[in-house]
Amino acid sequence: MRVDSTMVYERNRVHRRGMALLAVLWLMTILAFAALTAVKLLSFDLDIADAQINGFKARQAAEIGIAVGANPVVKRDDPMLQTTGEDGVSYQVQLRSEGERFNINHLLLNSGDKNLLKEILLHWGIEAEFAQEVADAMLDWVDSNDEIQLNGAEREYYEKLGRINQPFNRPFYSLEEMRLVRGMEVVEQIKPDWRDWFTVWSAGGLDVNEASAEKIALAAECNIEDANTLVEIVRGPDGIRGTEDDAPFSSLNDGQGGATVFQILRVAEFYAPVVTPRLAVNDGTMRIESLGQSGDSKRKIVLVMRNRTGRPTILEKTEEVVP
Repeated sequence: MRVDSTMVYERNRVHRRGMALLAVLWLMTILAFAALTAVKLLSFDLDIADAQINGFKARQAAEIGIAVGANPVVKRDDPMLQTTGEDGVSYQVQLRSEGERFNINHLLLNSGDKNLLKEILLHWGIEAEFAQEVADAMLDWVDSNDEIQLNGAEREYYEKLGRINQPFNRPFYSLEEMRLVRGMEVVEQIKPDWRDWFTVWSAGGLDVNEASAEKIALAAECNIEDANTLVEIVRGPDGIRGTEDDAPFSSLNDGQGGATVFQILRVAEFYAPVVTPRLAVNDGTMRIESLGQSGDSKRKIVLVMRNRTGRPTILEKTEEVVP
């Protein structure tokens, strides 16, 4: 009996030691996991702090770029528009004319040119019937009356959608307001970058010294080859806008090599009264786009300014985080 009791005692003692060792191992595992979690959380916090610092630096750089771009003595090809500091923080600035875009208010109200808007929509691949509906709805939105266009949309249509006091019956104040118009949700699906085509800030017609051949061809209803010829003349031998060899037109009737804008585009004389309100030269509204970067963080600031080289007026300023 004494031998059996001793064996039982030893067995229990070994068992207790095994349990204690197992408990210690479990405790070490838990502590290691807790330490690893703490390190990861600390690393995550450091990453957040680093991203915030870089984001702040990127925004500062973008603001500096805006200040440089707003200076009237700075030209489009000035090397100061692209700078990288010793710490790797940089900014890149683009000076663009707002006249390179179609002014939607001028299109609908000043020139009453709903047909050109329809042609733009057709060019994007939108079906003719739906393009007409959107064009009519656009005009209904900006005109001052409640008379509905043939395929348009007035107050009754928007009230059925639960949207009161629409349309606004005034010019668009921003491109975001255009998204409220009937059919624009479909347009946005087909043409996600439609905002690059329109503005509410330019002085009026499409600036032939600044616009792309694609837009000029639509506005003048000419072939793309003639529009390309016009763009090549303006940009000069180097093919880049904003350099010393540029040859911009001073007016629509100005001759370059003996030919006017209408002659280069081969616009028929009888059709010139239709095309003339659509076009312009030397629009005084400038878009300054500044992209600041620090590490992986990017911030973009866009400033729209009128009379940059005279008595400047800031029309719009927007900021965004760039992925």
